[in-house]
Amino acid sequence: MLVAISPHVPRPSWLRQRVPAGENYRELKSLVRNLRLHTVCESAACPNVGECWSRRTATFMILGNVCTRRCGFCAVQKGAPPAVDYDEPRRVAEAAASLGLRYAVLTSVNRDDRKDGGAELFALTIRALRERLPECRVEALIPDFQGSHAALDVVLEAAPDVLNHNLETVPRLYRQVRLGARYERSLDLLAYSKSARPEIPTKSGLMLGLGETPEELLAAMRDLRAQNVDLLTLGQYLRPSLRHLPVIRYVPPEEFAEFRRQGEALGFRHVESGPLVRSSYRAAEAVS
Repeated sequence: MLVAISPHVPRPSWLRQRVPAGENYRELKSLVRNLRLHTVCESAACPNVGECWSRRTATFMILGNVCTRRCGFCAVQKGAPPAVDYDEPRRVAEAAASLGLRYAVLTSVNRDDRKDGGAELFALTIRALRERLPECRVEALIPDFQGSHAALDVVLEAAPDVLNHNLETVPRLYRQVRLGARYERSLDLLAYSKSARPEIPTKSGLMLGLGETPEELLAAMRDLRAQNVDLLTLGQYLRPSLRHLPVIRYVPPEEFAEFRRQGEALGFRHVESGPLVRSSYRAAEAVS
């Protein structure tokens, strides 16, 4: 029987990060606030916010800051989301231009209240970024759109440079980790993207430490490669609060290194694997 790690047990040294600070961090925080934007860096309590913001990079979270699903791992607020803000794409592009971004990552909350799951605003934001910053590459980290190929087509027609959708965990843990999602549906979305637009690299990510076995993790990695997914991220799950799923195990860096080697052997073009890796962590390096 798996036993959760007590929240009172200190995190191991490899998971400790400095408190966010510095001029670039303060400037980006002010920029996001003034433009009324959200970032997954803050909303999902990402441990890398200090590092990324000090390097003037951020992952913009569109379609509001309230998610229609209640996944057990996620710190984003849950409930009834606000109306879609059609000026948001312009403001995201303005923020990206102010930062001088050459690589932008877009993600969103789940919007199951909308027929297209929010795909329209992804497309509008990609196009706004391209119009404002023609040389900027754009990665779209999408929700599952409830499996709608038509919604995914809307995003693909805007031609993101990378199409990212996270598997998050192994099939056995889906009911407790990804409430409202289905493992096979996420795989199908990635497969459809590759068949519809084979020139657009696909990407996915998995969290470790939720109780999965190494064999289950490797099976999920094989499933992703069977859908011709190109890029993979592997990182440690960290409990955002006592209301969220507990950590079962802190996976040491040497195991992440071994999973990277195994992922490369499976044929992934790039594997970013480490305790503090998140889906958009150093995203530009994976396609450089």
